[in-house]
Amino acid sequence: MDNQGFFHVLDKETAQARASMLSVPVIEACDYKAITLQTYTTFLVQAYHHVKHTVPLLMACGSRLPEHYEWLRQALGAYIEEEKGHHEWILDDLRACGFDAELARANCGEGQVGLGIEMMVAYLYHQIDRKNPMALFGMVWVLEGTSVSIGGSMAALIQQTLSLPDTAMRYLTSHSTLDVEHIGYFADLMNKVTDPADQQAIIDSANRVYALYESMLRALPMATTQTQVA
Repeated sequence: MDNQGFFHVLDKETAQARASMLSVPVIEACDYKAITLQTYTTFLVQAYHHVKHTVPLLMACGSRLPEHYEWLRQALGAYIEEEKGHHEWILDDLRACGFDAELARANCGEGQVGLGIEMMVAYLYHQIDRKNPMALFGMVWVLEGTSVSIGGSMAALIQQTLSLPDTAMRYLTSHSTLDVEHIGYFADLMNKVTDPADQQAIIDSANRVYALYESMLRALPMATTQTQVA
């Protein structure tokens, strides 16, 4: 294994999938202030449909870990305390945007989960239940790493472009801040994982989650005309 620890390996082995995800048109649209309110609310709906599973997934993972990972199970308990109720923040953001948040809660109409997120959540439950529960940490890396790298800047661009109040931005702004604090802790946890099979399960999961999250981002509705780069 890389002498810098498994976290460094995880970062390196998922770099290509991460770069592909970050190349999606919606991120460029944010940069050029071409994002629409519908783009943002659709993103929030999809975020709701995976964030509502965060605590259940963490709990499921903890229940499946073998005894020698008791130290990691304790860490999952801390994650659970931190993540409780965050899906409700997203519903509040949707309401502040004038969107009927109950459509998301009921998973119907404009609030329905898309294929990318539905498959991502199903994949993670399958990995935990039938293969290797350590795969969950691939998701943690994707979501927290993305929040740290672009979450804060994207939140600022969206808010400025759409003239949204702070009450419509709680999920993005809070997670970009929280996840900066989390990422060092996550790196320390990953560097304690030494089993090659578990390491590979985390890498494979992260690459899969990057691809599925990318498919969600590519499916977001975009403005029909956008500012062209000279």
